[in-house]
Amino acid sequence: MFNRPWQKSTYSPDASNCVYVAQGPAGATRLRESDTPDTILTTTTEGLRRLIDALKSAQRAA
Repeated sequence: MFNRPWQKSTYSPDASNCVYVAQGPAGATRLRESDTPDTILTTTTEGLRRLIDALKSAQRAA
């Protein structure tokens, strides 16, 4: 298993509802949520950037 330290997202101020990010092998980006830390989403940096952009767009449209 690729062992890198997890970093808490700066946009997760609530300790019970946190998103953590870590660098994975071969430049992958890994994400997990504090309630289910064994469930890990792996994506690319570009994939994460697109997800964040889409979420920001949806938030502005609401």
